[in-house]
Amino acid sequence: MLQSEIKSSFVELGNFLRQFSEEGNVKSDSVLHNDLYFDNFANLIELSQSHNGWFTPEQVYFSIQAWAKALTEDNLNHWLSNYDFSKTEPKKVGLVLAGNIPLVGFHDFLSVLISGHDVLVKTSSNDQHLLKFLAKYLISVEPKLNSKITFVKGKLEGFDAVIATGSNNTARYFEYYFKDKPSIIRKNRNSVAVLDGTETFEDLVSLGEDIFRYFGLGCRNVSKLFVPKGYNFENFFKAMYEYRDVIHYEKYANNYDYNKAVFLMSNFQILDNEFMTIKEDLSYSSPISSVFYEFYENLEDVKKRLKNDAEQIQCITSNHLISNSVAFGQTQLPKLWDYADNVDTLAFLSKI
Repeated sequence: MLQSEIKSSFVELGNFLRQFSEEGNVKSDSVLHNDLYFDNFANLIELSQSHNGWFTPEQVYFSIQAWAKALTEDNLNHWLSNYDFSKTEPKKVGLVLAGNIPLVGFHDFLSVLISGHDVLVKTSSNDQHLLKFLAKYLISVEPKLNSKITFVKGKLEGFDAVIATGSNNTARYFEYYFKDKPSIIRKNRNSVAVLDGTETFEDLVSLGEDIFRYFGLGCRNVSKLFVPKGYNFENFFKAMYEYRDVIHYEKYANNYDYNKAVFLMSNFQILDNEFMTIKEDLSYSSPISSVFYEFYENLEDVKKRLKNDAEQIQCITSNHLISNSVAFGQTQLPKLWDYADNVDTLAFLSKI
C-alpha cells in the first residue's frame, strides 16, 4: 500500500475531526462518510465519561481538536520529509497502549501505519473506544487499511516489533517479555516548569493549562515547578484561580481531599487554595491535584539538574529560560515530530 494513500486517509480523518469541538459540532457536507459516522462519533464523545470517569467531554474534545490541527497535509509532509519508507517491507508492530488521557496512543498508531507497517493494537481498558472508532473511519476512507489494522483482545502475539507504554513497574515486565524483539518501552515521565519571577499574569494562566489539562494525568502535564529562592506564590495562585471549576469533577475532588489529608496528617507544609495544593519536594511526580516546587539560587544549576534527570522528564516549559523548552500553555499540543521520551518513533520503525 502506498504511503500517499495512507497519508491521504489521515488527512481525511483530520477533516472529520475538525467538525467536533466543545463550542459545538458542525457537520460539513464536504467530509467523507458523515452519514455513517458523524452522529455516532458525537454520541461516543458524550458517552466517553461513562467509559472512563476522567474522560469528560471537555477533555475528549480537546484531544480531538489537537489531532484535527495536527492531521493536515502540510504537517504530515513536514514530518515525513526526513524519512524514506519507499523500500519498507511491512512488519507487524504491536502496540501496548496506555489509557491515562484520551487517544494517548494515537501517535504510535499513526506512526506505524504511515511508515508502511501493519499494526496490532492492545488498548488499555481505560480507553477502548475512541481509537477503534477512528480506525473504522480510516478503513471506510481507504478499505486497504482493513488488512493493516488489528485490535487484539487477548495476549499480544505474532508481532515483529513492539512499542509499549506503562508505568516503571510494568516496564520491567515489558523489557523481559519483549526482550527478543525490537522495542520501544516507555516508562513514567513528568513535565516541569521553570520560572524566574518575571512571568506575566497571562503567562501563569497559560501555565495553568499545562497543569490542569486532563486533570494532570498526562506525562506532559506540569507536576513540578522550579522557582527562584524567595519566590512569592501570590500571583501564581491568582492565575490558578482561572481553573477553580476543576474541583466540581468528583474524581478530581476526591483526589484533592485525599491527598491534602495525607499531606496534613504527615505534617507536611503545603500551600492550598481549596482546589490544588503545592508542596516543596525534590520529586518530579506529584499526586493529582498537587504540584511540587523547588527553590533554586542559580539557573545554571537547574539546567544541570534537568540534563542529569532527562530520563525522568517528558517536557519543559519556560519563557526561554531553558533551551528547547516550550511556551506556557503548549505542553499538551506537541507537533507530530515531538516524540514521546525523545525517542524517534519513525527512525525506529525504519530499521526494524
